[in-house]
Amino acid sequence: MAHDSTPPARAADAAIDSVSALGEDSRRRMFAFIRRARRAVTRDEAAASIGISRKLAAFHLDKLVEAGLLRARYEAPGGVRRVGRQPKVYEPTDAQITVSIPDRRHELLAGLLLDAVLTEGDDENAAQAAMRAAGERGRQLGEAERDRIRPGRLGPERGLTACEHMLDEHGYEPVRESPTQVRLRNCPFHPLAAKAPDLVCGMNHAFLTGYLDGLDIGGVRAVLAPEPGECCVRLGAGGAKSGADGEADADGQPGEEG
Repeated sequence: MAHDSTPPARAADAAIDSVSALGEDSRRRMFAFIRRARRAVTRDEAAASIGISRKLAAFHLDKLVEAGLLRARYEAPGGVRRVGRQPKVYEPTDAQITVSIPDRRHELLAGLLLDAVLTEGDDENAAQAAMRAAGERGRQLGEAERDRIRPGRLGPERGLTACEHMLDEHGYEPVRESPTQVRLRNCPFHPLAAKAPDLVCGMNHAFLTGYLDGLDIGGVRAVLAPEPGECCVRLGAGGAKSGADGEADADGQPGEEG
């Protein structure tokens, strides 16, 4: 469950809370009834739909409101005004719930590919446009974070600390292996990365490189350092290498080891 302005980690927590709210059978059945109604539903209608008391229905409905799955207001059924207090009615929010363990960010990858398709230049092929779009998105995020925290000059240690927030928010599961090295234990783009490693790993590398550039961290690089079951990129001072040479080729594609 997320809006564009919601940080990914908090959105993931909200999604888990929403799924938990639907774990109770009566609550789940009322939620399904209200979604199908295509209109605001009263407590009495919700209670009658599953055969429980109005008081118990009110309890479950308010739990669904707290979870962000329903919104409530006071309104007469059918919009007809009447004397006295209007009944409380419920309708679905526009929440979309996605829960994935381990964390996946396929919507980010899809957005980058869409940007690439919409902006592909005459002098680019599709893969080059994808790398460029990924790098630009990363740089924008890095610049926005630098504007937010105003860190001044960033060396490797402070810079990597600043990076960890974004990495965690985007599902990379960063682990600080040393003061100047960060390993990313989760691939947010799996299993798509396994299906098209040259493209997806190359975009991931470009995205993280762009982020480092935007945040303006001195002496830290994103290098391709693939390990089974983990992200293909490592962040560190001096660009620790692995595989053949740990670098991307001239087109932004990982080498044979990536």
